[in-house]
Amino acid sequence: MKEEKKSASGKGVGGIFFFGGFILALIFGWIVFPNLLFSEKAQPLNFSHVAHQDSTCDQCHSFNPDGTYSGIPRLDNCVECHESPMTSEESERILVEEYIQKQQEIPWKVYAWQPDNVFFSHAPHQAKNIECTQCHRDVSKEAKLPPYSENRLTGYSKSTMKMIDCEKCHAQMGANNNCQVCHK
Repeated sequence: MKEEKKSASGKGVGGIFFFGGFILALIFGWIVFPNLLFSEKAQPLNFSHVAHQDSTCDQCHSFNPDGTYSGIPRLDNCVECHESPMTSEESERILVEEYIQKQQEIPWKVYAWQPDNVFFSHAPHQAKNIECTQCHRDVSKEAKLPPYSENRLTGYSKSTMKMIDCEKCHAQMGANNNCQVCHK
């Protein structure tokens, strides 16, 4: 009889340890690991999209003829208006003194950089009149850049668009979802 009680209580303790271990694994997997996986990095200076509302997006963010993105605006775009400071903002002082006067490109961290195995053309999306904000964050009210979180393993941004988002949209729009469309 004592042996039966001993084994029954042993099963209860084992269950508690299993359940406790399971909860710890969930906490580690959902909270601790993601915080370890990503590191926050600062942009070289703040950029206010609000302060640039008088410009159109394509004045700074343009596309190549094949529909590929030409990249983050080059310093020449900034020099057109900011050869000398227009405000007393610290970020503009940094822009002028550290980059424009030294003729040094700004080393921006790119929020939406795609993996090397992905070919993405904006051309078919522009042809379908798909708005930028359907895929990218709406920057129109951003006076300050959001934090840049970089994956320590891959080097990509946490906000790099995920393949599942593209697949869902393609499925909803009836667009081709074959691998070779995006992966070359």
